[in-house]
Amino acid sequence: MYKIGDTVRDFTLPNQNGEMITLSDFRGQKVLVWFYPKASTPGCTAEGCSLRDNFESLSDNNVVVLGISMDTVKRQSNFVNKHSFPYDLLSDTEGIVVKDFGAWGPKKFMGRSYEGILRSSFLINEQGVVEEVITKVKTKTHGTDILTLLKK
Repeated sequence: MYKIGDTVRDFTLPNQNGEMITLSDFRGQKVLVWFYPKASTPGCTAEGCSLRDNFESLSDNNVVVLGISMDTVKRQSNFVNKHSFPYDLLSDTEGIVVKDFGAWGPKKFMGRSYEGILRSSFLINEQGVVEEVITKVKTKTHGTDILTLLKK
């Protein structure tokens, strides 16, 4: 998993419209990369809506928001349209970027162990270096939690 101070390797993934988005295109801006297990599930929806509701304030703080899951472009598109997300959701169906960030690992649900996306966020600074790593994400307040981090 990337740690504070690590330089993030560049990546390119398709967004909800099938357009290719490259991380380095946002140099000079902070980038919040948030990883979520599955589009349109309750926790992921709450997290996405919290970021949506705080999107203007995040933008005012020069922060670009990029969500990443292993969902298809079509599922990402449906998720964006259903909840009017004003930011891009990227499709990493192969899990390459997910694993590169260390956002993949063991999980438990209802007593069952399995591998999956670990809900986590990375705040990357204007030079492409990790500034904050959030592994204990509170889905309902994630947007305001990020704004609080920015005021540090």
